[in-house]
Amino acid sequence: MTLEQLRIFAAVAEKQHVTQAARELNLTQSATSAAIAALEERYGIRLFDRVGRGIVLTHAGRTFLAEARAVLARARGAEQVLRDIAGLALGKLVIAASQTVANYWLPPRLQAFQADHSGIDFSVRIANTERVAADVRDGTADIGLIEGDIDDGALSARRIDGDSLVVVVGERHPYAKRKPPSDWLTQTPWILREPGSGTRGMFELALGKRGLRLSELRVQLELASNEAIRTAVESGLCATAISNLVVERSIAATTLFQVERELAKRSFYMLRHKERHISKAEAALTAFIMATK
Repeated sequence: MTLEQLRIFAAVAEKQHVTQAARELNLTQSATSAAIAALEERYGIRLFDRVGRGIVLTHAGRTFLAEARAVLARARGAEQVLRDIAGLALGKLVIAASQTVANYWLPPRLQAFQADHSGIDFSVRIANTERVAADVRDGTADIGLIEGDIDDGALSARRIDGDSLVVVVGERHPYAKRKPPSDWLTQTPWILREPGSGTRGMFELALGKRGLRLSELRVQLELASNEAIRTAVESGLCATAISNLVVERSIAATTLFQVERELAKRSFYMLRHKERHISKAEAALTAFIMATK
């Protein structure tokens, strides 16, 4: 068994698709399939079930995945130690970030950081808050950046910058340009982020402060993309609760209209595993982010 086989197995398990994993790893599909087949043949077990055109992990595959991720994390840590010996001239960080952070808040900060540290490479994985925390806990990401609070004893969380949660509607909505009645939240249809996202969790907390539950709202659609929600709300008659970072340009262009005042302010959080080595690259990026407003 080699590290390359483990790396291929973990990528296929994450994508649940050989071709997509091969593309991400810059390998051919045949080489990727051969690596999985070699593991299965060597140990006489099936790691994946083939279902139609897709694949799913078997019970043995799920058990092995946790161990494979742990080994890969240790190998990446060992590699980073060697890079640290060379100082900040070299380095690589894997960052897992929730959607709002990854698409709107993080890119300018990474660009500014790399202006002074061009030898440090970044790989950014985008997922919802729960998945980001799991990636940091499993060692598949060095740093996590999330919009919601996470209670996980294995992780440390540092409060950083933040955003505001706002309610917006499209120009065709009845309350785009006039004041809504007091019960409008329960009367209008909604498009919301999926369960597990920081935006969804913050909206539920904001509703609770108004004495409402999410089940009292007319939720017509749940989407896992801020951009898809923004587009759907711009063209329809639904409302959404979303980060001001996502919609500020649309509000300025009058394709979206903010209803009422902001629902809540929230902080973002930086996650890392309490027991893992802090590389020089990670320490430098953390210091940069904490000092940047």
